[in-house]
Amino acid sequence: MQRMTGLLIGAVFGAVFVFANSHPPLGHALALVLRIAAAVALAGVVAMWFLAVGRARSTGAEPGIGGGGESGKMFGLGFAVVVVIEAVALFGGIAVLRVLDRPEESNVAWIALVVGVHFVALGPIWRDRTIMVPGVVLTVLGVAGLVMTATSAVAWVPLVSGVLSGVTLLAGCLAAARRGLAAQRSPVSGGRR
Repeated sequence: MQRMTGLLIGAVFGAVFVFANSHPPLGHALALVLRIAAAVALAGVVAMWFLAVGRARSTGAEPGIGGGGESGKMFGLGFAVVVVIEAVALFGGIAVLRVLDRPEESNVAWIALVVGVHFVALGPIWRDRTIMVPGVVLTVLGVAGLVMTATSAVAWVPLVSGVLSGVTLLAGCLAAARRGLAAQRSPVSGGRR
């Protein structure tokens, strides 16, 4: 259930990315559609989490998610080290951006970059390469946003680094949760893991 809980956490952060960054210059109607879609996607992940918990309790079958991180805990020492480094990088980087008098939009780009790198770093720790895909996408979106802050397109950074990062997280979490439920149902999953 640790993997499904990880997906739930990722989906919450994805929804936050979308909710916090769906604002002008996006039109009101598009921002509303994006927020509704994010809420529906989050609700889908929450529903799959509850389904997986119910199945795990009744059958003992854990959801099969990812590329082989079954051995060991997801939230062990390696995870803790990455999260501490991530927190220092997030808050330290935002403080540096403020000192450098960078536009406020730089913050969301920096957050996307750091969160993306954190997923890339967790791939080997969790022995799961699939987590690295959204990590690379978020990293690229963060770098693109930081570059955009030095251009006349600075107002679009929240869309590029914020909304698109949120959509990436939500889509990845939905797909992985669905695969996990399918593997949990499958007789090949072998019951307990």
